[in-house]
Amino acid sequence: MEEELTYKLRGIFIEISRTHGYSYKEKVYQNILANKFKNYKINFVQYPFIPVINTETGNLIDKYIPDFLVENKIIVEIKAQRYIADIHINQLVRYLHSTKYEIGFLVNFGSPKVEIIRRIYTNDRKPFLLR
Repeated sequence: MEEELTYKLRGIFIEISRTHGYSYKEKVYQNILANKFKNYKINFVQYPFIPVINTETGNLIDKYIPDFLVENKIIVEIKAQRYIADIHINQLVRYLHSTKYEIGFLVNFGSPKVEIIRRIYTNDRKPFLLR
């Protein structure tokens, strides 16, 4: 899914890690990434409001605010921690499960080697979208 775009995003994440290392706070990496998206002419929204739907009823539960929504297709969450915990991965998966978005990246710039986790949850598995 979105092979070309996800490949480009991975390249940007790696470039940022190589250039800036792993000593900054999360907000710094968010700003660096926003500038990279602009430079590469990648359409994005920083801190968008995304409706979270109850998967059983199809009703709105709340709104989710990820770090980025790229090309109105991919959720990107940024971390700057020693490691990514299972709770962070599970949270991304739950948001993919209860929104219309199918692809999510969790990117951790807080370790010596950038950690890039991609998760997919396709819309054909979301009955609330079929109503």
